[in-house]
Amino acid sequence: MIRRIDLRDAGLGSGAASVDYRAVVPRAEFDVEAASHQVKPITDAVRDRGLDAILEFSARFDGVEQTDIAVPTEALTKALDELDPAVRAGLEESIARLRAASTNELETDAVTEFGPGATVTHRKVPVGRVGLYVPGGLAPLVSSVLMNVVPAQVAGVGSIALASPPQKEFSGLPHPTILAACALLGVEEVYAVGGAQAIAMFAYGAGPCRRVDLVTGPGNIYVVTAKRLLKGQVGIDSEAGPTEVAILADETAEARYVAADLVSEAEHDPLAAGVLVTDSLRLADDVEAELDKQVSATRHGERVRAALGGSQSGIVLVRDLDQGLDVVNAYAAEHLEIQTQNADVLAGRVRNAGAVFLGAFAPTSVGDYCAGSNHVLPTGGCACHSSGLSVRAFTKSVHVVDYDREGLAKVADHVIDLAEAEDLPGHADAVRVRFERAGR
Repeated sequence: MIRRIDLRDAGLGSGAASVDYRAVVPRAEFDVEAASHQVKPITDAVRDRGLDAILEFSARFDGVEQTDIAVPTEALTKALDELDPAVRAGLEESIARLRAASTNELETDAVTEFGPGATVTHRKVPVGRVGLYVPGGLAPLVSSVLMNVVPAQVAGVGSIALASPPQKEFSGLPHPTILAACALLGVEEVYAVGGAQAIAMFAYGAGPCRRVDLVTGPGNIYVVTAKRLLKGQVGIDSEAGPTEVAILADETAEARYVAADLVSEAEHDPLAAGVLVTDSLRLADDVEAELDKQVSATRHGERVRAALGGSQSGIVLVRDLDQGLDVVNAYAAEHLEIQTQNADVLAGRVRNAGAVFLGAFAPTSVGDYCAGSNHVLPTGGCACHSSGLSVRAFTKSVHVVDYDREGLAKVADHVIDLAEAEDLPGHADAVRVRFERAGR
């Protein structure tokens, strides 16, 4: 079912410095550029025709005829009233943990004093209005409601709008569990809009939805492409592609656990990636045997088999854990599990990962729901330069420069000299003029 890639001899001998592990480790195909020609007409239509275009796309792509895209308040209340108590309890626990972790991420103002009358304050200011996208494709990702809303609320965002695709089986509204989560969090501005048209609605403002400053949340290739096309018109968090997990494991790992974690990630999507990196041939064999058993027994077996049998998944054999770390750092996984001896020590050497899960009892699924971490994470190797969603994504930095006459006098000559060096005499004069009458 799952292929093997043997890298045990890679990086040895004269070619050691030339090995590009990122090029040989499996990765899902996710061609945003190729989707641009399909998505741009959608975003342009929403820009030009607003609500009418959105209603047309809902009919075409979701099979839903709408007259209004705003979800009524009574629908949110009804969804929460009818929510399974066990699911509500799970949501409440997840919210509490995520809110606690998010609160600890808040940054205070940093003041730097350069002497009397010369300070710079680094202020953190919340974004004014955000648009949060929650997918509703193969699974109603209610957890994504929490992961987007809670850090935005903790950051102090004053205006939050949320969009999720209309569902034919629910009278054109988003999935009721998603609506219940919105009600539980006090989010009242909810729209039954999906796909690229939802991102364009946020970016341009359409129908009852006012323009936002920032769009966050995962989605399919059309959502990601819309975010790329509209970046600059609106801020975005990241271009999140198909989900992925890499597992670095040695002979001490339990094959049942490793296989279960590969299956859990693969059930998201046929394009989901599961990669095991191990120096143990025995573990590789045992995991393959476990996958045969577990995939046959799981509810979404066809989807899981497609994901694990695809070119984006594989078992990567390495000669030792040092090479394994090089491989996983090059791969820069959205989720990285470390199931080895001294997992915490190895984790200290990880540079590139959206989130790291340590040991046998920290599967990625706990991060998806109740760990207290955020599950909106960089994919496609972007963890080498980007971070997961957090309070920081919903804030921006502002420098407040406070200089009086004495403070400016101490650097006036430097400013003048540098301005003249750049042939910007007006910059220099803006300093000189402040001292001319005072007879400096």
